[in-house]
Amino acid sequence: MTTTIRPEQPSDYRQVETIHRNDFWNLYVPGADEHYLAHIIRNHADFVPELDLVLERNAQVIGNIMYTKAKLVDENGAVKTILTFGPVAIDPAFQRQSFGKQLMETSMKRATELGYDTIVIFGDPDNYVERGFKSCQKFNVWAADNTQPTAMLVKELEPNVLDGRKWTYHESPAMSYDKEAAEQFDATFPAKTKDYQASQEAFYILSHSVLKS
Repeated sequence: MTTTIRPEQPSDYRQVETIHRNDFWNLYVPGADEHYLAHIIRNHADFVPELDLVLERNAQVIGNIMYTKAKLVDENGAVKTILTFGPVAIDPAFQRQSFGKQLMETSMKRATELGYDTIVIFGDPDNYVERGFKSCQKFNVWAADNTQPTAMLVKELEPNVLDGRKWTYHESPAMSYDKEAAEQFDATFPAKTKDYQASQEAFYILSHSVLKS
């Protein structure tokens, strides 16, 4: 088995979007929009093409990770450019085989080489703490509404770079999209049934919970 991680190419776009669609379908909500997000963020100013990577297994693309710039603002208004990643997906047929781990670790190494020192994401801690992500509370990072969401996770690529100051996280406008346009884009793929599953309630609980000091 040969595994390769390389930059995404235009010829990969539809396959990558299909992987995101299959991975996220009915996971967080009935249906999915992540494939549309992957489709539109490639043209946004905050997109980081150097960190748009695909993983090939025997010359077949089975995974992808994408990064965009975001920012942290401290109490004095100083702005720090950071990264967030997502969507990130592995074809469901190849999950739980360490391919996601390989993509994340390779991409984070390249991010460090590009001079970035912090990543903030929203995700299930069970999926990311083994990759070095910690609670936002441990770095004094806050959401724009002055809460500390349970799902907001932080990784310092350079130790102690956040130095204890209070930081407020602002995601890129690249993450905003039109739901109707997403539906229209989804219609260009083979039809799939939108259903409820328990993971959607788990996601709702996690995404609506916040930490208290």
